Amino acid sequence: MCGGVLTGLSGDISSPGYPQEYSNDADCSWTIHVSNTSIITLVFMDLQLENNEGCNFDFVALFDGPTVTHRHLGKYCGADKPPHIVTTSNHLLVVFKSDFNIGGRGFKAYYYSECQQQISDVSGNFSSPHFPNVYPNNIKCQWSITLAAGYRVRLFFPIMDLEDRNSLSGECDYDSVAVYDGDSQADTLLGCWCGREQPSSLISTGNKLLVVLHTDRDKAHRGFMASYLVPVNVSCTRSEFTILIPQQSLPQLDRESIYLGNPSCAAQLTATSYKILAQFVNCGTAGQKHHNITVLVNKLYIDFSDGKQQNVQEYKVQCDTLRKIASVSIITAEEQQQLEEQAQRRDRDSEGSGGEPQAEPHDLSDIVFIGICVLAVVLMVIAIVWLVLL
Repeated sequence: MCGGVLTGLSGDISSPGYPQEYSNDADCSWTIHVSNTSIITLVFMDLQLENNEGCNFDFVALFDGPTVTHRHLGKYCGADKPPHIVTTSNHLLVVFKSDFNIGGRGFKAYYYSECQQQISDVSGNFSSPHFPNVYPNNIKCQWSITLAAGYRVRLFFPIMDLEDRNSLSGECDYDSVAVYDGDSQADTLLGCWCGREQPSSLISTGNKLLVVLHTDRDKAHRGFMASYLVPVNVSCTRSEFTILIPQQSLPQLDRESIYLGNPSCAAQLTATSYKILAQFVNCGTAGQKHHNITVLVNKLYIDFSDGKQQNVQEYKVQCDTLRKIASVSIITAEEQQQLEEQAQRRDRDSEGSGGEPQAEPHDLSDIVFIGICVLAVVLMVIAIVWLVLL
């Protein structure tokens, strides 16, 4: 095909009949148009056109926009491959023309987009293009997370499914996700992953993180899903949650805006952190069975509402009481809908049974132990006083 409009995130362009000799008097134009947040890179794999000074006979011309009135990026002929061409916009015009005699093999090139997204919400989710379907080849995507000064960012990847590492080098040479502690690739690299590797959560030292996805021209997989939130540290015993959020991560909030279960369980303000210390019997913590193991679950609320817009982020906190292991994750809109449907089913089941729903019993061994210790101390004091009186 001689010319056309290309809208994919990547693709190929070649002269008519390539690699056979192109026809005389050809006049072809390809307009590449990608998403508004992307720029375009064009790479020539082969070029063999009639050569002359000024490229006035047969040539390929490139423009930084959809028409020839836009900025001229270059005009090429002969057999020297042009450098990689990078646009400043989401359009690229490629024009190929030949005159009435002397031809050549022509040219072959491919383009890929650099999808760029600026993120400023305090927490959220993002994913590779077309997720959960296969991502495109030949793309470079960047997600730049920039929060208000003083905030920090905690990033984790619930799903990672890219092309595997190079079996010879052991490196992510094909498709990869890299995370930088700042807003450019010149900042500290926090890690680079591929395959189905599951990186641990990452915390920025400042208020910015940069996530970069590279894919090559070969195999493609589902890609990744990422979630980010302010750093929340959760630990637990067999009887209580402890939640700590660094003050520098939430510099603009009152302590009452951070609570577990309900507003009466609001955070306390320490010298460095917002802190919630909550017994499982308080704040609405409930037991759930997972693989015959009782897990204590509650919701952490962080209210970012500014008076103009309601914005309450919800996080799921849970504790494996047997192993005393706690975790926290942001609740997506889909998960929130599922939780509401589960609650409605429980309400209907409890109405049908004519009684109150049975709560899961909590392991209160730590509370019992503490109570015994306190009783022993009281008895010891009484004994000492009795001896003194004698």
